[in-house]
Amino acid sequence: MTEVLQVRHGSSAGQPITRRDGPLKVTGAARYAADNHPPGMLHAVVATSAIARGRVTSLNEAAADAHPGVVAVMTPANRPALAMDPDDKSVPFSFRMDLLQDGRVRYAGQPVAVVIAETLEAAAEGAALLAPCYEAEPVEVSLDQGEAFVPPVVGVGAPAELRHGDVEKGLAEAAQRIETTYETPAQFHNAMEPHGVVAAWVGDTLSLDMPTQGFALTQMRLAALFGIPAESIHIRSPFLGGGFGSKLLTSPQVLGILAARLVGRPVKLVLRRGQMYGPVTHRAPTRQVLRLGASVDGELTALHHHVRTATSRFDDFIEPAAGVSHTLYAAPAVRTTYEAVRLDTGTPGFMRAPGEASGSIALESAMDEMAQACGMDPLEFRLRNYAEVEPVSGKPFSSKALRECYAQGAAQFGWAGRPLLPRQMRDEGGMLVGWGVGTATFPALMFQGAARAVIRQDGSGLVEAGAHDMGQGAWTAFAQIAADSLGLDVERLEFCSGRSDLPDAGIAGGSAHTATAGGAIRDAGQKVVARLAELATTDARSPLFGASNVGVVARGGHLLRRDDESRGERFADILARAGLAEIEAQGSSVPDAAIAERYAAHAHGAVFAEVKVDPELGQVRVTRLVGAFAAGRIINPRLVRSQYYGGMIWGVSFALHEHALLDRRTGRVMNADLAEYRVPVNADVPSVEAILVEEEDPYVNALGIKGVGEIGITGTAGAVANAVWHATGVRVRRFPISIEDLIEGSATV
Repeated sequence: MTEVLQVRHGSSAGQPITRRDGPLKVTGAARYAADNHPPGMLHAVVATSAIARGRVTSLNEAAADAHPGVVAVMTPANRPALAMDPDDKSVPFSFRMDLLQDGRVRYAGQPVAVVIAETLEAAAEGAALLAPCYEAEPVEVSLDQGEAFVPPVVGVGAPAELRHGDVEKGLAEAAQRIETTYETPAQFHNAMEPHGVVAAWVGDTLSLDMPTQGFALTQMRLAALFGIPAESIHIRSPFLGGGFGSKLLTSPQVLGILAARLVGRPVKLVLRRGQMYGPVTHRAPTRQVLRLGASVDGELTALHHHVRTATSRFDDFIEPAAGVSHTLYAAPAVRTTYEAVRLDTGTPGFMRAPGEASGSIALESAMDEMAQACGMDPLEFRLRNYAEVEPVSGKPFSSKALRECYAQGAAQFGWAGRPLLPRQMRDEGGMLVGWGVGTATFPALMFQGAARAVIRQDGSGLVEAGAHDMGQGAWTAFAQIAADSLGLDVERLEFCSGRSDLPDAGIAGGSAHTATAGGAIRDAGQKVVARLAELATTDARSPLFGASNVGVVARGGHLLRRDDESRGERFADILARAGLAEIEAQGSSVPDAAIAERYAAHAHGAVFAEVKVDPELGQVRVTRLVGAFAAGRIINPRLVRSQYYGGMIWGVSFALHEHALLDRRTGRVMNADLAEYRVPVNADVPSVEAILVEEEDPYVNALGIKGVGEIGITGTAGAVANAVWHATGVRVRRFPISIEDLIEGSATV
């Protein structure tokens, strides 16, 4: 398998073609990073700390070294030197890293040594023989511990406090007021493919097979660490087995690169599943207080969203959970505030819908509680407080079809038959039935990207972009955009991606990759077609000669006069007459600062959930999900629905399943595996439907598209929580909702 994707079936943007990488994956031909085995490769295994705070006092290196097959043991004493302190954050968009700087332990699961051996088994046994001894210190891993502080920024640079209007006045004048507290737990990335690397040095040139969501970011960070030019670092990442934000930043993989430098041979290092709970970021826990006021007719008068969250003791990432309150509902007064505590854990980071996922379940629950206080249907209450402009900034939306999402989703779900009071519906088996709604939103982001397009002598096309596919079908969508921009059938297009030596197509994050890389691909395609058109329209031998005034269009491998499509010629004939083997152009995509200044850009949606609850056991089952989403132009409906399904299922996970259990004595994650860290399986969500609501956005970007990868979580988690209340009459404000919470709450209802 090469990193070149050959697209074989004709189609173009807007068509639901199947994923081009599908056959490779189901037949096992797709090569992930750890599938690569260069000659002479050794295996490395990380030994991790069993304590969360303190110091390693000894390692039994002699026992590990003596084990058959062990080649070397890398510790702070012999780790190869680095050109930059791993705790230095001067490189943009980077976190402090644990690279065996010293014997200090800052969280449970921190790497403390690496064993390199001829076989994986020998490396694992050698790591076990190290038997570290520690000098442990007391740990703090709860939001109730540690001294709170106001962070300088949250997320990637937002202010820790934002005010619009007079919240206290709005609350004082409100006819109805609520103040509620919601808690969300720490959650950990569980991508099917763990973090890993196959690293090989040739002099000061570094070759890497590794999963990454950003080639340029990874090159920049590694170049600074090792003191080599970024162009000397070659990364192959044709397939990723999931990322969710955790593979944006490089950390444990650097240990494999250091190990390869230490032994002078290629080295493979792949984290075990349990080692994913610590060094590769996670979603931080939150405690969110929402204060809402409403008038007698159900219009919000004020909204205050306060977030207490956690970061590590040695670095800063503050989960921006209150951000959703800036954009969704038309309150004349809005205030968001944050405080944070430092805990003895790994540093939190970007995890699918960072901030929006944790913040929306609290906001959507609070909106339901206020609707109940006002005696209103929850959907009617949301429509009563529909924001025609972004509430805090006052900017008009670049487009907003949320009303249509509410209407289409409610009609498909059958919301009109919902009783206002809880505990009013049961199924034929006596199970309590509840219906809930949640509003979905996610910002429509775009970064900077580049691509290269080529039309070859035979009339076929080649498009190159250093893009990423984490399993969402990005390569297929990019090929569709490329075919459209070049005027080719998709089977005549070769799309090449997944390597760092290709034009930098930007990061795969923030639900922005299709807009970013796709915009660059479109630009490159249009430019190369324009060059081809110039050749034809200025050539007296061409039937298109002199057509520059009326213009030409590219379709099916031909250039055609815009005013008379019966007149045209093949790409191949134009190039042959010009004596050219190919014609190429570079394309780019850059966010339009002027548009961003004028408009607020967001994708929107509405999710409706049905749950059934055993009235005696408190067991909850989600039986139906209907989501209606508006995200601008849709490149591939099949892929988009798949993304919505994944997001909605993750929303179910957030509301009912997913949480990390930390031992307050040791700081260790007690359910660091896929058996006890519960996520939904097929039986947990028997019916999921996603409606693609038509929306045209002339401003958001050149393609008119918005991201779809993360929005599905944001409405679903709240919808499920609200449905549980409607079924049981028990309002659970600590997530995930547990059987114990429902049984205990039912006793007081």
